[in-house]
Amino acid sequence: MTKPYRADLVGSFLRPAELKQAHVDFLAGKLSNAREVEIQHAAIKDLVEKQAAAGFKAVTDGEFSRQYWHLDFLWGLTGVDKLNNVKYERNFKGNINTADNVTLTALIAENPHHPFYDAFEYLKSVAPAGTEPKFTIPSPGLLFRDHRSDNWADFYDSFDAYKQAVTEAYSDTIKHFYDLGLRYLQIDDTNWAYLIDNLKKTQGDAEAQKPFVELAETAHDIIKAVLEAKPADLTIASHICRGNFQSTFLFAGGYEYVADYIKDLPYDGLFLEYDNERSGSFEPLKTLWNGDKNKRIVLGLITSKFAELEDPKAIEARIAEASQFVPKENLAISTQCGFASTEEGNKITDADQWAKLALVQKVAADTWKD
Repeated sequence: MTKPYRADLVGSFLRPAELKQAHVDFLAGKLSNAREVEIQHAAIKDLVEKQAAAGFKAVTDGEFSRQYWHLDFLWGLTGVDKLNNVKYERNFKGNINTADNVTLTALIAENPHHPFYDAFEYLKSVAPAGTEPKFTIPSPGLLFRDHRSDNWADFYDSFDAYKQAVTEAYSDTIKHFYDLGLRYLQIDDTNWAYLIDNLKKTQGDAEAQKPFVELAETAHDIIKAVLEAKPADLTIASHICRGNFQSTFLFAGGYEYVADYIKDLPYDGLFLEYDNERSGSFEPLKTLWNGDKNKRIVLGLITSKFAELEDPKAIEARIAEASQFVPKENLAISTQCGFASTEEGNKITDADQWAKLALVQKVAADTWKD
């Protein structure tokens, strides 16, 4: 067991100003697509070199080739299209809304020309010697929330048939990534945090809980089937995110509300947010880890939302506390999330970002010697 690494990355990074401006100019018709891609590639190459110099074995493209951490991937699937300027039913804390969504337009399937394949191949081509390209995609469970699958019956005779199609689309996509050389994939998943929040709020009311239990069961079944079909030498981890848009959050509550749905999912690693009291106690770690000696729990103890640096000794003490529930050799550390779930990024500076990652490296080096 080597991955997730002791000091690991969730994936997204703050976009450089030149890259942000290039995207604005492209949308305004002032810049060609080819020139925007050139700027994007230069920024990615610089980023992966900085990650390697900071000591990270897994390097990502910072999600520089996408606008959203999740929607760009879903839009790229066959049978899925984009909805612009959608008003969601809930707000991020601070009343900041994302504006786009997903709708089904045909039978869903893997897209052999998905733009994320080119994005991975470029990342692989510039990953420095001694590093491994790590790529991130959203969970299939995201398709079953926020009205994204409301019209499934327009294309399928049964909900089970639709679930099977989503499973196959994801399995085929992951196999395509594997054939391109990917060996470390992360499935980002806000679904479990959404369910934590809602199962907590509806506790004791079986009727109110019913749609959330159904979503949990659907997500569990699809993810389990996808993971069981993966190649044996492909590492797949998951990051359970509570919302990170421009340093805000969406969901709160401990992992005990969903641990039983996650414990038997054959992930190689779980990246868990533990940067504040909203995440609850470490006690559910025992259930989440489930005695799997080949699974690493990556503790997101260092926040990516704010600039203030945590006390290394306090972080080490929290790792020791977590080791009461999961053996220390099965633990690792990262920031609680990436730094830019969308292209806008969190409300910190580039220097803050790298200081946080230096702290991840320091704590890992002081805690584990392997």
